[in-house]
Amino acid sequence: MSSVVALDRLIDARRVWRGQVVPSSSGANFSTGHRFLDAVLPGSGWPKAALSEILTAAPGIGELSLLWPTIAKLTAAGERVVLVSPPHLPYPKAWIQASIDLRQLSLIQASGRDVLWAAEQCLRSGSCGAVLCWLRQADDRSLRRLQVAAGTGQTLAFAYRPLAEAANPSPAALRLVLESQPTQLRVIKCRGGLPPAQPLAFAWH
Repeated sequence: MSSVVALDRLIDARRVWRGQVVPSSSGANFSTGHRFLDAVLPGSGWPKAALSEILTAAPGIGELSLLWPTIAKLTAAGERVVLVSPPHLPYPKAWIQASIDLRQLSLIQASGRDVLWAAEQCLRSGSCGAVLCWLRQADDRSLRRLQVAAGTGQTLAFAYRPLAEAANPSPAALRLVLESQPTQLRVIKCRGGLPPAQPLAFAWH
């Protein structure tokens, strides 16, 4: 029969190595532009060179305005931002009012597996500041390819997915659920920390 050994004795005997928590370095993440969200995310922002998921019940409940501050900052710096297969054509006036430079915005219309392929190629290229894609269906392997591609190209990756996918595991570094009535955000996964227990109020109008 196996015996029970106290963990502290193993550490004292140097038979188990105790890992140290490495604090996030300055600039390790990219600010979301929303103070309430930065305050609860590890690294105080979007994980750089990684995939973030935004899960929604339906389009049009503020999911774009959640990313507008980030897109505005990137385009102002001359960074290309690519939208892959959005459900509706962007309304230019609204994007301009959000201080987004439309000259740095690219739109790719795709369907089926081509959505994932296009997003992956843009991420891997390293020529974009961020890539946003709308995924109707994506398995774990496909999401992992996007995660790896984001790391390869050192690019911010965002995937909009149906709310029903919240019940399924994902390799994304960050997963947010955007709910309506009332409009609020729930962090259900964040790499490097624990999600906050309470939802976050989100006023996007």
